[in-house]
Amino acid sequence: MRMTRREFVKNTAAAGVVLTAGLVSLRPGFARAECIRPPGSLPEESFLSRCIRCGRCAEACPNRCITLLTAGAGKSFSVLPGQGDQSTPVIFPRQQACNLCNGDKGAELLCTAACPTGALQLVKKDPEEIQAKVRMGKARVDTNLCYSYNGKSCGVCVRACPFTRRALRAGILEQPQLDPDYCVGCGLCERVCIRYPQAITVVPIARGKV
Repeated sequence: MRMTRREFVKNTAAAGVVLTAGLVSLRPGFARAECIRPPGSLPEESFLSRCIRCGRCAEACPNRCITLLTAGAGKSFSVLPGQGDQSTPVIFPRQQACNLCNGDKGAELLCTAACPTGALQLVKKDPEEIQAKVRMGKARVDTNLCYSYNGKSCGVCVRACPFTRRALRAGILEQPQLDPDYCVGCGLCERVCIRYPQAITVVPIARGKV
């Protein structure tokens, strides 16, 4: 049976609605922003209930790595703020990584000391306490992209890691050997990677119940 012009237009419009709905449901970060939170963050639901979006952690950060999440801030990283995520503090390591307040005065990580509600739990500037309490994410190495895994010695990520020989160790040709048990997700390795797209990235951890 031959389709009339009106039926064709109607069916095309309906198909477009279904296709658009499918694309929206698959869009990264549409329902909930998958982001790296600052050091000492509570599990996600508790964090969101306590964070008052005051921005004090971002103001206190000496490395200026903490930004407040907006559609514009996450656009370049395929992240959109979900409901309740707007204006909450996040870190995009490729833009600026957390140096764990290295070299800055204070007994605690400054963002955790600045938080007035406990959404960021206080963390002392002690390597053992940082490794025990900080879980921002986990680094992952793409050996197909990494220069050191493809015949060219690099090793800049290993040298940038604050927990060298624990979280990251250098293998042959300075191949980064990752121990996820010691990685706190600071993102310094991702920030310094000279490969583009970068061969080492920090992936947010599943921030459910602890």
